[in-house]
Amino acid sequence: MSQSPPTFLLELLEAKSPSGAEGQSQAVFDKYVQPEADVYEKDTTGNRIATLNSEGSPTVMFAGHLDELGFIITYIDDKGFLYFKTIGGHDRVIIPGRRVLIQTDKGVVKGVTGKRAIHLMDTKDRDKVPQTHEMWIDIAAKDKEDAESRVKVGDVATYDHEFELINGSVGTARAFDNKGGAYIVGETLRRLKPEKANLEAKIVSVGTSQEEIGVRGATTSSYGVNPDFAVAVDVGHATDHPDCDKRKFGAFKLGAGPIITRGPNINPIVYKKLIQAADENEVPYQLEGDPRPTSTDARAIQMARSGVATGLISIPLRYMHTPSEMVDLEDIEACVRLLVAFAKNVKGSDTGVW
Repeated sequence: MSQSPPTFLLELLEAKSPSGAEGQSQAVFDKYVQPEADVYEKDTTGNRIATLNSEGSPTVMFAGHLDELGFIITYIDDKGFLYFKTIGGHDRVIIPGRRVLIQTDKGVVKGVTGKRAIHLMDTKDRDKVPQTHEMWIDIAAKDKEDAESRVKVGDVATYDHEFELINGSVGTARAFDNKGGAYIVGETLRRLKPEKANLEAKIVSVGTSQEEIGVRGATTSSYGVNPDFAVAVDVGHATDHPDCDKRKFGAFKLGAGPIITRGPNINPIVYKKLIQAADENEVPYQLEGDPRPTSTDARAIQMARSGVATGLISIPLRYMHTPSEMVDLEDIEACVRLLVAFAKNVKGSDTGVW
């Protein structure tokens, strides 16, 4: 892990898959997870549902979302400039001046996000954050007709920022949120495959869709899977950088292991099982207290049907929802080890009732 990410993870990071357009990341999940599953299902929401040890009990669901932030084209003006709305929660300060890749029926169209240059602004405008409708994507079109011959309203785009190692096992990429989590749940099933005969639980690893716009894929897939236990895997804020008040946000570091959450969204039995698995297998971890439903798939899964005993682990990450999210690959590997150990420890008599 210190030299480069596994090919499975790298291909997920390279996939362009804004919410509602997860096709590229679905294809990667299909490629690596489907061959190892006893049963592999796709649904109308775009989820990928892989099952191992189909006759086992209880049912344990692992969920990591396949989608990422992006843009959707909403208007093309007479000069051929593209206007857009954001998919997911963007920091508008970061949008201008970025290279983007637009996915179209004819292939990828390259563009640049634009706004009025600072030299052309009045003093009062220079400190103002531009509204989304005050920015555009420039594809060097001659006019509206030229632009429409290449791009349609409804096409989606992502930043053109790919994976790169920064130092040691620390790397940066456009969409560790949450290609890292999707990799972890898929890789966990792959590593459990050789030990299937020793599993008591039925394991269901789900690459969920549309998390960034309201945990939509987790809502439908957890209803369909109807698990007894579940662990959502996402990213969490590493606060080991300047200008981050740990009294407000907690203390979390890159390289210190998965963040295990406690709070109302978390079943206490699942929490204890995660801690037990970490301690017994010497997996480092960090603790987070969250007093409300988390902003992850866990909040939907917990409330599925009559309720699911749910846990949450997170990859420590700096600069969330930017084109250059940063993680330590060793933390991703630690998350896989933790889920593998957790799955192996679940017994047929276990229940999440407390």
